[in-house]
Amino acid sequence: MTVFSAPAPRAGAVFPFGVPHKFRPPPHTPCMKTVTGNLEKDVSALKKLLPAEDIPTFSFLSGGGLPFTAVYADAVTDKELLGEQVIEPLLGYGNDPDPAHVARRISSPEARLKRSLPELAEEVLEGNPVLLWEGGKEGLAVGTKQVFSRAVAEPSTDVVIKGPREGFVEDVKINSSLVRRRFKTGELRIDTVTVGRRSKTVVCVCYLEGTSVQSTVDGIKEKLGRIDIDYVPDSSYLTHFLAERPHSLVKQIGTTEKPDIFCAKIAEGRVGLLVDGSPIALTAPYLLIEDFQSSEDYFVPAYRATFTRLLRLFALLVAIYFPAFYISAQLFKLQLFPVKLLLTIAGSIRDIPFSPSIEMLLVLLVLEVLNEASIRMPKYVGMALSVVGALVLGETAVSAGFVSTPAIIIIAFSGIGLYAVPNLIEVTSVLRLAMLLVAGSVGTFGILLLSGFCLFYLVTCENFGVPLVAPFSPLVGRDLRDSLVKFNLRSLPLRPRTLKSPNRRRLK
Repeated sequence: MTVFSAPAPRAGAVFPFGVPHKFRPPPHTPCMKTVTGNLEKDVSALKKLLPAEDIPTFSFLSGGGLPFTAVYADAVTDKELLGEQVIEPLLGYGNDPDPAHVARRISSPEARLKRSLPELAEEVLEGNPVLLWEGGKEGLAVGTKQVFSRAVAEPSTDVVIKGPREGFVEDVKINSSLVRRRFKTGELRIDTVTVGRRSKTVVCVCYLEGTSVQSTVDGIKEKLGRIDIDYVPDSSYLTHFLAERPHSLVKQIGTTEKPDIFCAKIAEGRVGLLVDGSPIALTAPYLLIEDFQSSEDYFVPAYRATFTRLLRLFALLVAIYFPAFYISAQLFKLQLFPVKLLLTIAGSIRDIPFSPSIEMLLVLLVLEVLNEASIRMPKYVGMALSVVGALVLGETAVSAGFVSTPAIIIIAFSGIGLYAVPNLIEVTSVLRLAMLLVAGSVGTFGILLLSGFCLFYLVTCENFGVPLVAPFSPLVGRDLRDSLVKFNLRSLPLRPRTLKSPNRRRLK
């Protein structure tokens, strides 16, 4: 007998049923009601907690004439599974109202008896239908949630030539299964915490027991428990609460979209967080050197990985300092240019109506506007906009004499260099602008002074007791083997000393 019709459920890994947390009912409802066994009163009380129109009820009789009522959320409940695993088995059931006997009759592997009506209401909101019946002193919540998610694919922000190509998706169940598949050990712990008064977003805290620092695990759970916010749409919301310096210019929590990177960081002793609804996983403690590393570095020879890491650092430094030093030399230290280069620059800027600082700021502003527009515009329109902005607009501006050719070249090269380390694009773009402003105002002295301030700021930053710029400050010689310089795997038998893992040895 077909009771409900709906699309077939999506196959995938399933969590342990239910997420325990405190339910906060609306202010107009009484707190902590319990199931009484009177079906009409119990359904009425549950509907007072869930008055929304998309939470209907379905009543039926068992084979022995026992009245049942199912309460479910129409949009997030798999009604086909509800009919197959709950209602159809009960059509052949007798009239015994004992909750234990009813639960054994259900064919679903995820079923839980609860007496509290607010807890049952919370199960309905999570997509798990609740079954009530006459004479039953408990309600039965059944795990038939319907989850819609995209397929596991390579993330567009972290493309590799060698190595795994899987990426996290928006479903925390699938993400946790990707992690569990890589750690076939009982030491892997995936603890669930809910954040958000109304969103009830599931956050999975992943760590290896005996490898991760327990104080870090407890500190993260404590900070998550103190978050009091209505809605958590993405993992980036949590970084503001986990960071010890929430207003810091530099990020203090690591991010990744690749399960292999996430698991590698956990294996080193870090703690990872998977947030339901977000494909970006978080890791802590975070080291600045992580963003100069790539997962592909561990699948290529060590000398190649060392070269690419140094190349990323060089590109980033050039992107930040090249425009500033060009302006500083043009305004204050012309003798820094070679004679032939100086003559070329002088010829190109002869008829420019703006000062060097205003000219460079104008070109930088146009580049940022084009970058934002190309990202926000539809895909194909964005490609056309990039061509028009980069070729037509740039060439026309140079021909009209508004900007010089060297300014276009320098800003273009600087923009390309920033994307050599894409995870730092936010802070480096702001730092480039700050360097440009002090260079136009004070000159080389201002650049050096701002650089010293930034270096001092980075050295004093730490999170969960780990310095941000380790292993360079403080200097940890053994950890330098996997920093900007990459040694081969046999030379890395110990986990990083900086992370203070109680289990130091990873290779015998």
